[in-house]
Amino acid sequence: MGVSGMNSGHHCEVTQGVKRWMTAASMCLLLSSMLWAQEKSGPAAIDANSNTAPSSDSVPAAPKPHDDNFVIGNDDVLAINVWKEPDISRSVPVRSDGKISLPLVGEVQAAGRTPLKLEQDIAAKLKSFIGEPEVTVIVQQINSQKFSILGQVNRPGSYAITDSATVLEAIALAGGFRDFAKQKSIYVLRQSADGAQSRISFNYKEVVKGQNPGQNIKLQPHDTIVVP
Repeated sequence: MGVSGMNSGHHCEVTQGVKRWMTAASMCLLLSSMLWAQEKSGPAAIDANSNTAPSSDSVPAAPKPHDDNFVIGNDDVLAINVWKEPDISRSVPVRSDGKISLPLVGEVQAAGRTPLKLEQDIAAKLKSFIGEPEVTVIVQQINSQKFSILGQVNRPGSYAITDSATVLEAIALAGGFRDFAKQKSIYVLRQSADGAQSRISFNYKEVVKGQNPGQNIKLQPHDTIVVP
């Protein structure tokens, strides 16, 4: 074989070797890229395909509609919204006479009504001015439902009740006991729907020691706590 033939064969072998090397390098690079992408996207893919429901902490609670069983009272604060009527929509307190005032509507009786009934009353008054008015009433602040605490506490009086108010919390709101308070003889006066009054004992010393915690009852509107 001549020199030119040998050089040509050698050149072909070198070219094929370079191609094989480049192919192998490309495969390695491709595999590395795939592995890196899989590691990065793996947890997300698992979460996306998982049948496990998300925890309640990660899902915001849906807003609750107003309670149609709630009866509005004096001093409650109401958010009145009339759709597409920003000049009428506003936040208003219920006056001591049980009424509220709104533009176009004038005075409306609010105390003693549910939010749904008040919506209907306002809408009926607005029909003279607005075609098919859509009214929403939401109780922003509940100030009408109160409990009282009397006797040997630093700040006796009436306090707005909350969903979680207990006897212990009431005592704290009232500034704690005076020096000669009979902490073992506290009681709650509660009036039932038929007018009968019950007396519920509360021994502060036991409750703070973790004994008989059932005495620390949840307060209801119009309860009266007596600290002798």
